[in-house]
Formats: sequence, structure tokens, C-alpha cells
Amino acid sequence: MYTEEIVQKVNEFLIEEFEVDADKIKPEAVLKETLELDSLDYVDLVVVIESNFGFKVKSEDFAGITTFEDFYNYITQRVEHQLQEK
Repeated sequence: MYTEEIVQKVNEFLIEEFEVDADKIKPEAVLKETLELDSLDYVDLVVVIESNFGFKVKSEDFAGITTFEDFYNYITQRVEHQLQEK
């Protein structure tokens, strides 16, 4: 799966799950503020990631994620790692 495919897939589920306007999703935008995430929303986000990409997410994984770009990079790295293990 290429980075562009991952970004597209992530944006699609964020728009659907968090009912955010697609125009607000920009690589440099702050994830938490843009999606108006609270602690329960993070749980939903973890579930959505796991169901869409097939890997487990730990709460501490979000420590280094501020922007959408960080989020895309995190998922891309985890997907690549997952593919290398197969």
C-alpha cells in the first residue's frame, strides 16, 4: 500500500467517523483540534485504525502525533513494518 493510498483511506474514515469537513484535513493541521478529539474519540480512532489497517495501536503511540502529517507517517510506518514481517 502506497503512502497516497494510505492518506486517502485515512482521510475517508476520518471524514466519515468524525464528520469533519474534508477541506479542514491538511497535512499541517493539528489532528486533535481539527477533529475535536476527546478521550473517547481517541478510543474510536484506535478502533478505526485497527479495523482498517490490521495492526494494534497503543495509547502511547499518539504521544508523537500532532499533525495529520504525523498521523499519516505513523500509519505508513506501521503498515510498512507489518508488510516486512510477512
